[in-house]
Amino acid sequence: MKAAVITFPGTNRDGDVAKALKQAGADVAHVWHADHDLPAGTDLVVLPGGFSYGDYLRTGAIAGRANIMDATRVHAAAGGYVLGICNGFQIACEAGLLPGILVRNAHLKFVCKRQNLKVERADTPYTAHYRPGQVIDVCIAHGEGNYIADAETLARLEGEGLVAFRYADETGAVTPQANPNGSLNNIAGIYSPGFNVLGLMPHPENLIDTLVGGTDGRGLFESLVSAKAA
Repeated sequence: MKAAVITFPGTNRDGDVAKALKQAGADVAHVWHADHDLPAGTDLVVLPGGFSYGDYLRTGAIAGRANIMDATRVHAAAGGYVLGICNGFQIACEAGLLPGILVRNAHLKFVCKRQNLKVERADTPYTAHYRPGQVIDVCIAHGEGNYIADAETLARLEGEGLVAFRYADETGAVTPQANPNGSLNNIAGIYSPGFNVLGLMPHPENLIDTLVGGTDGRGLFESLVSAKAA
């Protein structure tokens, strides 16, 4: 798999996600936000976490209109993979790749901690190395992770199985107490209708090594590389 990791001014997780992809067996190229084209043969575009453009205006709003996003939209429309993590999820929504928007956490505080997620399905290019209903341990670090959408969009996401992950407790129970930011229906990540675009607030790239306390994030990157190989 050939992955292109986009760097915007203020991005700070591009190195982390590149390491996770390389560990899983991907070839990684770094692409600047002002570029107009993706590297030839790109399979996956990654929009990493951070604070693109200092989070001025709305989070992800300026980055969603960067030069490279035109090529990213073309890539996604052709069925190419796009992964948006944290600020990247916000950018994907602002760029029109995913519906809804991320707003301030319900308690109006930045949250940085480990978080359990429930894997909703394991038949996508991003989750084949997990089990349906599996509880995974990842990290979160955001101040605007509260996912909202209108009632029609939310019903479509639920009805078409486009919710990727939900905030849960260690038993897999999806409860208000397990929701760190107020996201509707405890949504932590969603897919596009073709399941080729995934946006999620948690950081799977931060738990890929036992030296830092866990490896549950590996499955996402290994799933992607396996999907390309297949």
